[in-house]
Amino acid sequence: MTTVGASTRGASTGSATQGGGPANQGASTGSANQGGGSANQGASTGSATHGGGSATQGGASATGGGGSVAERAPKRPLSAERIAAGLTLVVLVVLGIVALRDVGISIPAMVQSWGNAENFLARVGGLSFPAPADLAGLIALTVGLVLVGTLLAAVLSVPIAYLAAANTTPGAGWRAAARFLGVLTRALPDVVLAMAFVLMFSLGTLPGILAIGIHSIGMISKMFADAIEQIDEGPRLAIRASGGSKLQEFTAGILPQVLPSWVATVLHRNDINLRGSVVLGYVGVAGLGLEMSYAFKALNYGKGLGIALVIFVLCIVMEIISSTVRGAMLGEQKHTRSWMDRIVHPRLRRRPHAPAEGRPAWAASPETAVRRPWTAQRVRHTAAGVVAILVVVGSVVVSQITWSDLFTFWAKLPDVAARFWPPSFGSYDTVAMLEAMRETVAIALAATVLTLLPSLLLGSFAARNVAPHAAGRGTARLLLVGIRGIPELILAIVLVVITGLGAQAGVIALAIGGIGLLGKLIADSFEEVDRGPERALRAVGATRMQTYTSATLTQGTRALIGHSFYMLDTNIRAATILGIVGGGGVGYYLLNASQGSRYETVTAIVLMILVTVLAVEGLAMWMRKVFR
Repeated sequence: MTTVGASTRGASTGSATQGGGPANQGASTGSANQGGGSANQGASTGSATHGGGSATQGGASATGGGGSVAERAPKRPLSAERIAAGLTLVVLVVLGIVALRDVGISIPAMVQSWGNAENFLARVGGLSFPAPADLAGLIALTVGLVLVGTLLAAVLSVPIAYLAAANTTPGAGWRAAARFLGVLTRALPDVVLAMAFVLMFSLGTLPGILAIGIHSIGMISKMFADAIEQIDEGPRLAIRASGGSKLQEFTAGILPQVLPSWVATVLHRNDINLRGSVVLGYVGVAGLGLEMSYAFKALNYGKGLGIALVIFVLCIVMEIISSTVRGAMLGEQKHTRSWMDRIVHPRLRRRPHAPAEGRPAWAASPETAVRRPWTAQRVRHTAAGVVAILVVVGSVVVSQITWSDLFTFWAKLPDVAARFWPPSFGSYDTVAMLEAMRETVAIALAATVLTLLPSLLLGSFAARNVAPHAAGRGTARLLLVGIRGIPELILAIVLVVITGLGAQAGVIALAIGGIGLLGKLIADSFEEVDRGPERALRAVGATRMQTYTSATLTQGTRALIGHSFYMLDTNIRAATILGIVGGGGVGYYLLNASQGSRYETVTAIVLMILVTVLAVEGLAMWMRKVFR
């Protein structure tokens, strides 16, 4: 029996009988005199008897206002692991600053080297391009091999993602193996893979396609697995309960939910691979990159920069096309928040939410569903599917793949493997190679530190909930896309010509290129924070800066840490590539070893890179776990 006597503004009396004995649990007596009396809020007395015994709980008193809000608020305990992670971050930032100082980036020195820039521009003269027919063929060839390589990675990533996802993996061992395979393929530079495939296959596009495909598995399989883990389990469990097979669970319960996100991931990776295809030209892969490398090696800077301009424009065009497709596939989901999406796809512009529509008539029963009418939406989707198939077929055709190599390379495989194994530094001193690897890591750290502040500023202004107005946000997004469209290799080549060989050119090129990527990731993360704290601060009169620092930036800190480690991981691999064109680090030795056919040295260098990338990956996973 429960009795409540009187209640005045939260003060209550009550009794409850449990187990045959009287019990007063949580019952409180209090008085409140509103309108000029006295109020004793929070004071409580209570008694509780369980099973005939007696126990007094909550016989405590508290007077409101006995301390500030900050003092009475619950405090999160600081674990030793969290302290260690914070100290590790501080150490990494300090090491990055020290590396930045050692690189010796000096604005006065860069101004003094302007004479080199003038000489370079005088040597360039005017931009020149290949003949229109040749240029069109090179563009088609480059786009074709990049698209085929990306699609190859997407196909191979599906089973890996299925095994790596927590809700679909057959067991912990399968999941660990799939995750390790993804990390391994992500750690192997595509240019190194291309070196190996050039030895196995004929010169052409097939080495580039395979290098792009295998290297891209790392990112695509991870994103695919994350999408599978976020699905609604209802459809899949319903299919399983009705006796459906594993294949039916995947095709009918998983694939329809993840397909839009998968398409967006593949398109994003295709944009990255298009910029990266420039590097593959330096190891013999056909396309615009190979033509540009020939021009620069012949000191024909006008033609080299002309092809670089074509690559830049091509990257922007692919960004527009990708945004259009993402907009059509994802609608107003969070993955389509770039300014380009809203320009080229009107459906993404802000508009009031329309009322939810009921089920269409054709879906009323299975009989009518099999005779679905050809609505305008269905016609558009079918036409888009046909166009996509034609694009894939056309890409395979223009890639001019020598299919016979897929059957003849097996005979070359033992000889090629013997040339790459066992690893050895050969004529290079071990200490010198370790120092070169240290320089590569220092370049990556310095570039990451140099990227952080500009990326945070541009990314903040590109976020809808931070930008003061739409025009500023659009300008910031435009700058990020423009910076992302410039391949780091082209920046490094120009900077090497102006500032000379060394780490300075590599650091500046990586820092400029990183602003585009890290700024976009920061903008997307800030737009995804919980808006409640922001609204609460604005409601009590907080300024825009106070709202940003106390709500937006605080909530986005964990994502910022994760993105910074991803940037460091990317910069380590990119710094290796930039060493090929004189950007400093171990890439210089990698290029010399490959050109001198000392492939055992290539293997040793790749193993150093692999160990370093895996260490950074493990550190990043630990940081994400600690700051979760």
